[in-house]
Amino acid sequence: MRTIPFGSPIIGDEERNAVAQVLSGPILTHGPRVKEFEALFAHYTGAKDAIAVSSCTAALHLAYHCLGLGPGDEVIVPAETHVATAHAAELVGARPVFVDAEKDTGNIDIDQIEAQLTERTRVIAIVHYLGMPVNMHRVMEIAKKHNLFVVEDCALAIGTYLDGMHAGLFGDVGCFSFYPVKHITTAEGGMVLAKSRETVEKISRQRAFGIDRNIVSERDIPGIYDVVELGLNYRLNELGAALGIEQMKKIDSFLQKRQENYTSLTTGLADIGEIELLQSSHDGYQSSYYCQTIILKEPLFKKRFEIVNYLKQHGLGTSVYYPRPVPHLRYYKDKYGYSDTSFPVASRISGNSIALPVGPHVSHEDINYMVTTIKNAIMEVK
Repeated sequence: MRTIPFGSPIIGDEERNAVAQVLSGPILTHGPRVKEFEALFAHYTGAKDAIAVSSCTAALHLAYHCLGLGPGDEVIVPAETHVATAHAAELVGARPVFVDAEKDTGNIDIDQIEAQLTERTRVIAIVHYLGMPVNMHRVMEIAKKHNLFVVEDCALAIGTYLDGMHAGLFGDVGCFSFYPVKHITTAEGGMVLAKSRETVEKISRQRAFGIDRNIVSERDIPGIYDVVELGLNYRLNELGAALGIEQMKKIDSFLQKRQENYTSLTTGLADIGEIELLQSSHDGYQSSYYCQTIILKEPLFKKRFEIVNYLKQHGLGTSVYYPRPVPHLRYYKDKYGYSDTSFPVASRISGNSIALPVGPHVSHEDINYMVTTIKNAIMEVK
């Protein structure tokens, strides 16, 4: 039996040595490594600027805060996403208005967006579900027509492209995650991309209390600064940045391995009639291949937990993206009164799916084992 975790950060001697160098020095925050990491990430994505923060949730919160959202405002949010996309809107006092998913990709159903717009709508939040790019050309047309901001949640979309442009560069703000099981990691951390220089400067200040001189070296007299606006403490530290710098040096090989694993796993699962697979890269749509998700058809989906347990017993780690559509989670369901029958496509994806690993920690032999084990699991529970 093999042991294949769903996710595993790839940490080598380069990362360990980089962190040790930070610990041997006097600067743990406001140092040069954060700036270097930001420059590397901006260069990789093609952005003019990048702003490192403490998490993707922090990035989303800063995005909504910076764009001036508040009580009475509404944000269009995909029903099929991590709760952080909606929480960040709630934290500034705005209301998330949910839209169901596309059947083929799990992304927001763009055809349903305009029906949910009101005079209070200020932002369309887009999530590139499992790294599959949303058709941002259509989204931006809707945003321009109705004079709306666009925030891209790119938590699973490092290496995601639409017609050659990296995810996060289409909207007004793009938000990324470096959580341990993501494409690269800083242990905890995130990044913000923004179109306008004004937004970049504003978010840079707001991640550090709204102080006008964020770096100690910028202060003529230590400890003397001014606070020019309301801000938060969402900075990334030098330890995380040191990890991120080394991870960025490996990102191309990480992504190539993910794509190879995804392709091999997809080929191996293709002849299983009891499952469906979400649409992946095609034409100008380039996925980041975060994971492979199988959707169990009727009546097999009723045995999902039995299948998951079988896979676990045979060493195969799995996950679910996501346990329920966000509006069906207790907080949102109680607050806004959504019924269990709302958002049927997102409900089917959440309720019938199993996410499988394709990260760089997965070998070719692991892929063959996964395919065989999944087939055996289905036969076992049928």
